[in-house]
Amino acid sequence: MSAPAPSDAPQPAPPDSARVQRPAVRDPRGYWRANRNLIAVLLVIWGSVSLGCGVLFVEPLNAYRIGKLPLGFWIGQQGSIFLFVVLIFVYAFAMDRLDRKYGVKE
Repeated sequence: MSAPAPSDAPQPAPPDSARVQRPAVRDPRGYWRANRNLIAVLLVIWGSVSLGCGVLFVEPLNAYRIGKLPLGFWIGQQGSIFLFVVLIFVYAFAMDRLDRKYGVKE
C-alpha cells in the first residue's frame, strides 16, 4: 500500500482540452467601436448635465427651490453625482446587451 500524495505536492497541468477557452469575438472591431461609441455618448450626457445644469444654466434653475436651497445648487452639488451613478447602471446594462450581441461571455 502506498501513502497518499501530500496536498502541497505540485499538480500536473490539465491537458489543453480541459482548459477553459474564451470564445472569440465575432467582430472585434465592431465590438470595440460600439463600446467606444457607448462610452462617448454617456460621457457627453454626463458632461452636458454637469456643465450645463451646474454652471451654464444655474441662474434659470435657481428660480426653483428644493427646501430652502435653489435647484441650481442641488444639481451642481448632487445632480451630476446622481446622474453618474445612473449612467454606471446604464453602461452595465448596455454592455451586457452588447456582449450578448457579439458573443462575448465572461
